[in-house]
Amino acid sequence: MRMLKYFLQKTAGLVTVFFGITLISFFVIHLAPGKPTDIAASMNPKVSYEAREKLEKIYGLDKPVHQQYIAWVCRFITFDFGRSYLDNRPVSAKIFERIPVTLLISVSAMLLVLGIGIPLGVLSAVKRNSPMDRISTIFVFTGFSAPEFWVALLAMSAFCITLGWLPVSGIKSLDFEYLSAGGKIADVARHMILPVSITAFGSIAGISRYMRSSVIGIMGSDFIRTARAKGLKEGDVIFKHALKNALLPVITILGLSVPGLIGGSVIIESIFAIPGMGRLFYDSVMARDYPTIMGILSIGALLTLLGNLLADAAYSAVDPRIRTEKADER
Repeated sequence: MRMLKYFLQKTAGLVTVFFGITLISFFVIHLAPGKPTDIAASMNPKVSYEAREKLEKIYGLDKPVHQQYIAWVCRFITFDFGRSYLDNRPVSAKIFERIPVTLLISVSAMLLVLGIGIPLGVLSAVKRNSPMDRISTIFVFTGFSAPEFWVALLAMSAFCITLGWLPVSGIKSLDFEYLSAGGKIADVARHMILPVSITAFGSIAGISRYMRSSVIGIMGSDFIRTARAKGLKEGDVIFKHALKNALLPVITILGLSVPGLIGGSVIIESIFAIPGMGRLFYDSVMARDYPTIMGILSIGALLTLLGNLLADAAYSAVDPRIRTEKADER
């Protein structure tokens, strides 16, 4: 009951934080120069000043910003994100049609990060200062320092243009509709290889380094020395005792990575012309499409807070000491 009460109070606090984030975001995007009506008018030089004023009245932009925010909140609590200024489509429809593509890339990249980064970090910690550890260190600093767009352009030039092994852009080929079910899966997989690999590249470096440092710290603990004194095999000491406690920093990173699963990558999706959430957000910002921008930002804020809440729950599951401390605090 104490833990349940703690998480209910935590959730209530996150609701306040969420609306604080949306309030700041709403005012900030309205401070940017330019209006949605400017975009509409630029497409037709014959649009008069009166027509611009009428558009602003239709969009509700003639009202003070605080009234616009209150109107947005009233729509949001009824799960209505409004309609896009660009094509008058519901924002929720535009968002949800882009989410599957972004989720495919993000979840695939996350699985790749966990499958490579954690074992690589553990191996580097166990074989500290070995040639393997030094090679891993070079890989890590390369992953941290190399700009994502630069790596993407190099990979595109090498594997798509020079070698011709992979498609240059998009998520499916022009003849996608005529392929068999297996052919469609293979076609999408070929298109996803580069975006997923480049998205995971920097994260693998980060996770492996965090994991290495955490495992090295845990391996010097008293309970590890006790486990070794009992005659346990080194593999059991590492994977049954050290690894579970060393996962706490990784849990933090995974919790903060939750928004990225939906938010996507503006750089990767723009370079590879992938119709995902990142590309939608970029296009909306450039067009001053306030409802779409706020829809994406509110989802990102919600997922960030949810990720923190899930990280707290995972902490309690992994480390009983944290669960006891929280219960005592309540």
